[in-house]
Amino acid sequence: MKKTLLIIGAGGFIGGFIAEEALRRGYDTYVGVRASTSRRYLQNPALHFVVFDYDNPEAVAETIRSSRPESGRWDYIIWNLGATKCSNFSDFNKINFCYLRDFTEVLIKEQCLPERFLFMSSLSAVGPADEKDYSPITSRTIPNPNTRYGLSKIKAETYLETKPEVPWIIFRPTGVYGPHEQDYLMMIKSIDSHFDFGVGFRRQMLTFIYVEDLVNAMFDALAAGVLKKKYIISEDRAYTQKEFREIVSRRLGGRWVLPLRLPMWAVYAASVVAEKWGMIRLKPSTLNRDKYKIMKQRNWNCDISDARRDFGFSPKYSLERGIDATVAAYLESKRKAKEGGR
Repeated sequence: MKKTLLIIGAGGFIGGFIAEEALRRGYDTYVGVRASTSRRYLQNPALHFVVFDYDNPEAVAETIRSSRPESGRWDYIIWNLGATKCSNFSDFNKINFCYLRDFTEVLIKEQCLPERFLFMSSLSAVGPADEKDYSPITSRTIPNPNTRYGLSKIKAETYLETKPEVPWIIFRPTGVYGPHEQDYLMMIKSIDSHFDFGVGFRRQMLTFIYVEDLVNAMFDALAAGVLKKKYIISEDRAYTQKEFREIVSRRLGGRWVLPLRLPMWAVYAASVVAEKWGMIRLKPSTLNRDKYKIMKQRNWNCDISDARRDFGFSPKYSLERGIDATVAAYLESKRKAKEGGR
């Protein structure tokens, strides 16, 4: 029989890639979405849709009872649901922690726990790293998150650790990029317009993970049977902003780019204004005080040796190769938009 998989938070950028890879690997794939979730990246007719109301634990329980496989439970659950920006910061706690807690409690009560429960956390759950010697973040680095987003993620991690019956695995990916991702797309668009905005004047080391490498790591970890371990997921090297800019510029055909370096005080002032404006409009702003703290962090170096040892993690996409695919998708969408406007 096929292994069954439920993907919670399947409608976003990463979720679509998880669903496609699950089908490719032969899983009987269920995609957990809200009623309002876009299904743009979930077009395969082999997918089973499960519509959840995460604000209502009783409704979640009823949905699980009516939608679970004949065996009574899913073999695996990947929890990919989360908010990275909110107009109301209390929503970080509600979405990133409370939804996870309530859903897990329902699984326990309904005796529907899977063989493995993979929780997608974030490197922001660790917080600022060593900015003197730039030593890498490891799975043993003591977390000290300094953003509301990071705090909500470490809170969710801690909850799972307190539940001995839950067969959890925790992933802490660094910046995830690829086709359809929006934050890095903004940087690509800026470089396409001949400007690259950097922040701060101290050396900053950035790390990235291409979405397909991240998704493959999920399935490799599930197949390897690892249990109750945390893994940092990243390409195994770091880049400067200049290297990122040059890679994108080359893929855009050798764009000339004017690098602009903004002082941190100016970035902070802009983040406060953008955040307040977002609150007024009831729409989350990409630039906010949380984002400011993330941009301020100088050291994103990662040690992925645990993932390499336990399930053979070896990213296939260098930043250059990943940017090739990402920019190609951007240029194709730009071409279609141009043709559509004629």
